[in-house]
Amino acid sequence: MKFVYSDNNTLSVIFHDNDLLMGVVGEFNKNLKELERITESNLFSRGNSILIKSSPDKNEIVKDAIQFLVNQFINNGNIENKDILSSIDKFMIKEKVKNHNVTDIIKTPKKSIIPRSEKQKKYVRALRQSDIVISAGPAGTGKTFLAVAVGLTMLLEKKIERIILSRPAVEAGERLGFLPGDMKEKVDPYLRPLYDSLYDLFHFEKIQRMIEIGDIEIAPLAFMRGRTLKNSFAILDEAQNATDTQIKMFLTRIGENSKIVVNGDPSQIDLPNKSMSGLDRSKKLLSHLNEISAIDFDHSDVVRHPLVSKIVKAYSNHND
Repeated sequence: MKFVYSDNNTLSVIFHDNDLLMGVVGEFNKNLKELERITESNLFSRGNSILIKSSPDKNEIVKDAIQFLVNQFINNGNIENKDILSSIDKFMIKEKVKNHNVTDIIKTPKKSIIPRSEKQKKYVRALRQSDIVISAGPAGTGKTFLAVAVGLTMLLEKKIERIILSRPAVEAGERLGFLPGDMKEKVDPYLRPLYDSLYDLFHFEKIQRMIEIGDIEIAPLAFMRGRTLKNSFAILDEAQNATDTQIKMFLTRIGENSKIVVNGDPSQIDLPNKSMSGLDRSKKLLSHLNEISAIDFDHSDVVRHPLVSKIVKAYSNHND
């Protein structure tokens, strides 16, 4: 493979192996079209080469992404859509950093997290500055992931002594008592998204060790009653399934040098009576307090698969 630069901001990637070229380009140029879409550049397949036409900086990013995809095809024999996204995530990090205040970036042991929308930036700043943060919005907006990331960095920097992750064990169609196993085995499925966020940010073995020694505690909301949380970063996830009384109980656990985060999606209430949910009421009652930040996300803040944003918007429009 050879790279040839031209004077008109065009970079040619020349392949000596046509099978390799076809593997990278994909059937009906589908890989090339996807790479073109997410990099907002112009890509063309000509003979035994790929032409990249954009700004010099972006040409270099796409060039590195193509090299990444070449290695992926050589090693695995195929290229999936997630590989194209990975190729850009790997090489656009420096470009993204240029456009962000360095204080917005969350640096964890496995990756650096960069807020992808203005509300996410506002949310990260609130997580660092406010005593209590209440956020509401659809799935995929980073509410839980960003909160866990900020909490983990504070724990590793010894600004707090422990992270407490909690959520109400409300069943969507099944009753907890009928699930097999002891209490931990019964509630773990409800807490799995919290585990997943932790494992995505830090090494599995180290997270397991931190859970064993109590630096990270994962517990159902019912277990929080009567406690006072000191030197802690506590997150209540899926708070749309907590009642007004339960959210009040959780918020009033706050103690010295502690932060509390309450997250939820008002469109996914599993309570028998949806009016029992206390998430919206807590925002309305408390958002005027200086120590408390309230953030409302919408479909434009979704950072999962692009289709998620469209699904959320379609349901929101229908409900309206």
